[in-house]
Amino acid sequence: MIGSLRGMVDAVDASAMLIEVGGVGYEVRMPSADLSRVHGGMETRVYTYLNVSQDAITLYGFLEPAAKRTFLQLIKVNGIGPKVALSLLSTLNPTQLARAIADNDAAALAKAPGLGRKGAQKIILELKGSIDLEALEENGASMTTAGVEDRGAAQVIEGLMSLGWREQDAEYAVHAACEDNGIATPIAETDVPRVLRLALASLDRGR
Repeated sequence: MIGSLRGMVDAVDASAMLIEVGGVGYEVRMPSADLSRVHGGMETRVYTYLNVSQDAITLYGFLEPAAKRTFLQLIKVNGIGPKVALSLLSTLNPTQLARAIADNDAAALAKAPGLGRKGAQKIILELKGSIDLEALEENGASMTTAGVEDRGAAQVIEGLMSLGWREQDAEYAVHAACEDNGIATPIAETDVPRVLRLALASLDRGR
């Protein structure tokens, strides 16, 4: 079983990235928010799950262990396969998904392409109480607090959202832009235009 990979990103498209590890290129299908955080030429680690079926062998990957754990819980639900689980995590992040399950919000889950209302209700029935919502929310709160204190990041995120990007995707892109280009945080006012350009380029590559 391939549990994780660390290597250089060769290419990214709308549904997967190609990562080279030891001279071998692995195609990894990932949630859209994760794909927006990676780009060709960067080194990254991805937490993976290898799915073997009659038709194909597919590698699914996530930048955060929490997302992988949520994915593994989703595919244990009867009738929910890896494609639908990935669709869910492209629509809702792990904290949002756990909150929807805790609140019996089938409508929020059903927004994921490929999942109907009956499937959403089945997920709620089988997973309610089994996902550690408190731990996920603590991590989310830490990220939110950091974002509020960083006025420069808030400006960039607001600018990206005005262009139609989701808040979650914008936050990830800003974080990646700073990390990959050695830009100090909190983001200085003079760095805001540069971070905006870098984050936007990263999001466009992930389309």
